[in-house]
Amino acid sequence: MKENSLPPSSQTILQILNAGGAMTHKELVKRSKLAPRTVRYALKKLKEKHLIIEKFNFKDARQIIYMNRPAVLTIPTGICRPMGTMIS
Repeated sequence: MKENSLPPSSQTILQILNAGGAMTHKELVKRSKLAPRTVRYALKKLKEKHLIIEKFNFKDARQIIYMNRPAVLTIPTGICRPMGTMIS
């Protein structure tokens, strides 16, 4: 997914999550120095593009933890072999 197709606020939030790991909305507002509504909009756009994951916060059920979606490793075709066969 191209980062350029994201609004600047979403790009900022994505960079903060890349650098700092999982965070709550409140932490993202504090680190980004963006308005809470702007951060909500940025998170919405990132969720729509499946770039972040929402997780339940066991410490405080009122808050959601946001984190980057792990990158999917793609393997070029022709490398996979049927189970039980060795790659030489």
